[in-house]
Amino acid sequence: MVNRLSSKRILVTGAAQGIGLAIAKACVAEGASLLLIDVDGERLAYEAEMLKAGGGRVCHQRADIVDAAQVASAVRDASDELGPLNALINNAGVNVFAEPLATSDAEWQRCFDINLKGAWNCCKAVLPCLIEQGGGAILNIASTHAFTIIPHTFPYPLAKHALLGMTKSLGLEYAARGVRVNALAPGYVATQKVIDYWNSFSDPEAAKAETMRLHPGGRIASPEEIALAAVFMISDECPFMNATCLTIDGGLSMQQHP
Repeated sequence: MVNRLSSKRILVTGAAQGIGLAIAKACVAEGASLLLIDVDGERLAYEAEMLKAGGGRVCHQRADIVDAAQVASAVRDASDELGPLNALINNAGVNVFAEPLATSDAEWQRCFDINLKGAWNCCKAVLPCLIEQGGGAILNIASTHAFTIIPHTFPYPLAKHALLGMTKSLGLEYAARGVRVNALAPGYVATQKVIDYWNSFSDPEAAKAETMRLHPGGRIASPEEIALAAVFMISDECPFMNATCLTIDGGLSMQQHP
């Protein structure tokens, strides 16, 4: 099946790199029209132009999702160029890991501002469009941190638990208006952030090998594998999937491990 998203006009956040960029590429390949936003305007502009050069219908705007006015402005501008948006992929996020009592107020605020408030700002900006059109889809990129806890990663799991709660709440609230709201929970993914984490150790290859050993299949996901799932969940192929979360972690969260 090709062009599964040809009727979709999708806002993708955090689209300049990593999972967000992989999702943008996969959506364009399936015929979607995209509004891409990211705080890294320079990198975003480059990647958006690459997608356009490949034939994608893409507009982009530097925006900080913590600023509701910036998000609303980007959505209005994109609606003029692409037509009213009918889907949202809330991908932008940030890792904030610490021991609970060592967490500063600034770290706490940053974590919840980006991972939760920012996601809500985007939902708030597109929901009226979706309701007015009689339906649409929202996909929140959560994490296995939304239902499992790793010590010393506070307060990130709190924000992701809350994001999952928001997914369920909005999914039930607007189901009768034709709006589906779901979440996708990746585990370890081979993004630059993970590579940087490995490189923070004195022996990066050993750190990488230890991560791989945690997984039943001996490897972690690629961004492209997460993008494939996102395409499915934002498409019309799962019309009765709502207020739920799909886990993609190779089975990691199903086993006990140190």
